[in-house]
Amino acid sequence: MREPDPQADIVYRPRGRVPGTAAGAHRGRDAGGLGTFRDQVPFLRMPDARRIDVRATLRDPFEGTHVRRFESRTAIEVWALVDLSASMRYRGAADRMALAAALCGGLAASATRIGDGFGLMGCDGALRADVSMPATRRRGIGASVQARLLAAPCTGARADGMREAGRGLVGRPKIVFVVSDFRWPEALIAEVFASLARHDLVPVVLADASEDEGLPAWGLMELDDLEGAGRRTVFMRPALRRRWLAHERARADTLRRIAMTYGRPPFRLEGRFEADALTRHLIGT
Repeated sequence: MREPDPQADIVYRPRGRVPGTAAGAHRGRDAGGLGTFRDQVPFLRMPDARRIDVRATLRDPFEGTHVRRFESRTAIEVWALVDLSASMRYRGAADRMALAAALCGGLAASATRIGDGFGLMGCDGALRADVSMPATRRRGIGASVQARLLAAPCTGARADGMREAGRGLVGRPKIVFVVSDFRWPEALIAEVFASLARHDLVPVVLADASEDEGLPAWGLMELDDLEGAGRRTVFMRPALRRRWLAHERARADTLRRIAMTYGRPPFRLEGRFEADALTRHLIGT
């Protein structure tokens, strides 16, 4: 499997200034003698004779000495928390796990290319050690991340492992993508998002038109609950379709409301993964 297209970078920027000392591409919280020009301060606030601003010093009517202060450029960790419960096996207009794998492979390639770390956690009823990997800044991991997710079995009936994943992300703030179809209880969504509130949270909803707008107005449908409730046949008709779509809209509204409390609005990934669409979402929210 090849590394994701280098021209298809996912461009992101953290909310606020990034703490830390590792050199990177993002605006840092610390200021000093290296980086991008930030402002000028009195010499006594930053006594570094190498950074004296001669023009600002000569212009000061009170004859104070001024130095240039620079904004550090800092690295950040990017994490993907991926739902591996059985509903992620769904294949409609697209393969749900293939979408998740393409997204995470692109994130891994884009993050490490600019010096950020990328880490992965897979979750079903518990945290999946066979899929998870610690954050690394090593380049060229996009293809291995993608392959790891494509090979991951999705058999669990629940996604409770997301609780453990959220509690496990400690330390400095990170950018955290939670990747799922979000067919979870509302209480679980709120609990997981609350545990990630100190990070820059980006929910990614893996959607499929065959589950909502692509439903026929009339006809027999066989429904298969991938998480263990079995199969049943349903006669689809306009009234049932309207109720179904109303339920899906209410579910999406609930997810958006909870997400906006703790982070960014959800990004809907449907059909195929496009790095540019995700970039527009990240830059615009």
